[in-house]
Amino acid sequence: MALYETLKERGLLYQTTDDELLKKLLNEDKIAVYTGTDPTADSLHIGHCVPCTILRRFQQAGHKVIVLVGGATAAIGDPTGRSDMRPMLTKEQLAKNIEGIKRAYSKFLRFDGENPAIIVNNADWFKGYDYVEFMRDVGVHFNVNKMLANEIYSKRVQEGGLTFFEMGYMLMQAYDFVYLNKHYNCKVQWGGADQWGNIVAGTELARKLNFIDNANRVLVGATNPLLLTPEGKKMGKTEKGAIWIDSNKISAYDFYQGIYQTPDACVEMMFALFTDLPMNEVKALIKTDIVASKKRLAYEITKFIRGEADANEAQNMSNNLFASNTIDKSNAPSAEVEINGESIGVLDLLLNAKFVTSKGEARRLIEQNGLSMDGSTITDPTLQISKADLQNGALFKKGKKNYLLIKCK
Repeated sequence: MALYETLKERGLLYQTTDDELLKKLLNEDKIAVYTGTDPTADSLHIGHCVPCTILRRFQQAGHKVIVLVGGATAAIGDPTGRSDMRPMLTKEQLAKNIEGIKRAYSKFLRFDGENPAIIVNNADWFKGYDYVEFMRDVGVHFNVNKMLANEIYSKRVQEGGLTFFEMGYMLMQAYDFVYLNKHYNCKVQWGGADQWGNIVAGTELARKLNFIDNANRVLVGATNPLLLTPEGKKMGKTEKGAIWIDSNKISAYDFYQGIYQTPDACVEMMFALFTDLPMNEVKALIKTDIVASKKRLAYEITKFIRGEADANEAQNMSNNLFASNTIDKSNAPSAEVEINGESIGVLDLLLNAKFVTSKGEARRLIEQNGLSMDGSTITDPTLQISKADLQNGALFKKGKKNYLLIKCK
């Protein structure tokens, strides 16, 4: 199946600035395509990687993939969907984060061998670009009224806190597209649906520059649907935290369980994005048994991101924990907590072990009889747990599915 048809069949193509041209470019030519990411953290969680899972298919089809890390744009921060201004990062933080993103993207794309993907940093072309010159070249083509009407800025405008600094983000991303077209013959930008306004800005800037320069820049923007929970939140995090791509940030078990907790409504899209299973097979599996579907999904994605050994380990651990009421401590995920003195309060213990995100959460669990230790329900939030009880590890259970063996250091 040709790439355009594959994207449509798997539900991965949401919007395009020119659908017929995109189809022609993908099916009749080999082109360069890029996606951008701002290095605002030193790793990526599963939700950040959605566009890159799609560009993996571009690379497999022989197209040139460019990953743009926004060393310059991250210094501003994307205002899309924000009610407050993103914190500004130092040059040292940006450099560290860029290295982490490179490692994460290597899970999806080949950066060596035949047709390698390449990584570019927009700091390289914005460095030394005179402000007045940039505004004369680019800023003159942007209407402030149209920009403020764009949903990209809506939350910041509502909060009354949109800065001119942040408004420059759209101009810079639009110029990125024009620059990559000129220097890399890049014709397609791909991103999540929330980036639609920024992507369209690039194609419109090219159109205006074509008229001025009598040029023929061909730029097409395209987006994938956002991976949202039924509550409208972006996927990539669970109650225990982000489902990180970096194996140093999350255990195989927690990664597997994070995927397993995918809301029912998102399971099909997760299969479409992160696996190569035929969609008719996926739909039949989901229709027959949603629980089995989630187990298959968790295994396939864990194997893809972390390798078969981690997938098998996490699957076996999960089966041993949840298959019966008899819990094998040797297979449970564990954490070590340093205890000063002979005992520690249960709220502090759970928080220090990162089994809860706050003492308030721990207190609510206890009030709702949702927390147990070695099979016994904890009913007293002031309970003191002795160091001796934790010497060989105590198995805590939160809700129906979350276990943690806590030991003292």
